[in-house]
Amino acid sequence: MKNQKHFPFFFFLAGFLGLAVTGCTQKAHPPIHPVAPATAKIKGSPAEFRPGRIIDLASGQAIAFSDLINRLQAKDLVFIGEVHDHAEHHLIQVQILQRLLNDRPRSAVGIEFLPHTAQPAVDRYLDREITESAFLEQAGWKDNWGFPFHLYRPIFHLIREQGQALSALNAPHEVVRKVARKGLSGLKAKERRLLAKSINLDNEQHRAYVREAFENQAHGQLKNFGYFYQAQCAWEETMAEIIAACRQPQAAKMVVLSGNGHIIYKFGIPDRVQRRVETDLATLLLKPLNDSLIIDPKEADFVWLTGN
Repeated sequence: MKNQKHFPFFFFLAGFLGLAVTGCTQKAHPPIHPVAPATAKIKGSPAEFRPGRIIDLASGQAIAFSDLINRLQAKDLVFIGEVHDHAEHHLIQVQILQRLLNDRPRSAVGIEFLPHTAQPAVDRYLDREITESAFLEQAGWKDNWGFPFHLYRPIFHLIREQGQALSALNAPHEVVRKVARKGLSGLKAKERRLLAKSINLDNEQHRAYVREAFENQAHGQLKNFGYFYQAQCAWEETMAEIIAACRQPQAAKMVVLSGNGHIIYKFGIPDRVQRRVETDLATLLLKPLNDSLIIDPKEADFVWLTGN
């Protein structure tokens, strides 16, 4: 068993920034002999967990779905992570949203999937003023996100049927990409205004986490880690600023859907929100169990183990 580190946010940021990330696409031959199923352990605990288990990391115990909902329902702000191209993760998000939104009207949902500049298109789609195809074109889905919309369609449909508010949180693609190549100082004034007013670069634990991802995965085109880190922070601070603004009127609840890498250890988006506004929050990582692993209990409040 090994202590796995996942950097899912890096792979998306690499694509987001137009970087080349190489990887083997050839599928391995099936094993000749049966292989024991992958299991997860919480660091310091002998208990083993398999896919389908929901784990409360504070206690190190598996909990039922109803218990998870009750605990999330008590929070003002809930972050649900994902691996972007993992279909099961989006089905789980819909399942959780159905319960949270049904039980708590006047809720809001925030999504990493689109930049805040696409908010008018989001609003028109939710108000049924435009078709899905028109929405995807006006929101620039292919350029801004790129993952197949059918993975996310149930989320949008649920929010529309429930009549809930939906906020596009992301920073514009082209601005973040420019920061990664030229730094924040390389932006024009109108570009800088599209990012968070305050961008904190001082969290050493976060910096070390991003640096490890950068050194393990970066290829060729991007040499300056300082600029890359500025881009990462600009990206997350912008999402945090919009979330905090949504929380200012003290809405009944807000649920944020983002990549796992933005919420792990809470130093991506969650802590940046709490720097701006006091709120009682929880984080849930949806974690594929590709191989046996050990989970650091500080990664999140809850982990839901899924298939690979």
